[in-house]
Amino acid sequence: MLRTTDLAHLILKDRLVAGAVAVDATVGNGHDTQLLAQLVGDSGQVFGFDIQARAIEATTKRVRGLAQVMLFHAGHERLAELLPASVQHNLSAVTFNLGYLPGASKDVVTRTQTTIAALEQALAHLVVGGVVTMVVYPGHAEGAIEAEALRSFARKLSSQFAASWFARSNGAAAAPELVVIERLV
Repeated sequence: MLRTTDLAHLILKDRLVAGAVAVDATVGNGHDTQLLAQLVGDSGQVFGFDIQARAIEATTKRVRGLAQVMLFHAGHERLAELLPASVQHNLSAVTFNLGYLPGASKDVVTRTQTTIAALEQALAHLVVGGVVTMVVYPGHAEGAIEAEALRSFARKLSSQFAASWFARSNGAAAAPELVVIERLV
């Protein structure tokens, strides 16, 4: 079975080329950050954000030696503030894997308010043809709230963007879901 994260990775692989600029808005254990770095190559740039020191440490170890990666121990809602001016309005992809850090406290989760703020900033800095992927976990209380808020947000986007929502049609109601937003113009 194709996992939700695998689908997000397929989309990122389709959009990112050598020299591109990408953001991992929730670095977690660094798997997405590592993938982005491989896709953009040595000539590209990857910026990663996480509020948990444990996540930054794990990702630092995973991407050791990859000079194209810069990590910020900061919330994703600070994306526009912390991105270097040279890459602002030049993002080819931004990826979010929401919820909580696997293996860490489930009390520390992404929050709807900061996620929406980060998404608004990501969309403002996305190039035409650029994409945002968001893996959402509605199986916990905050995740369900976040998922509904993101659905509402996506429905209200202007025609500059195309938004798609991927969810299982059968089985567990709490299965991860994927939001994909592409900048058209």
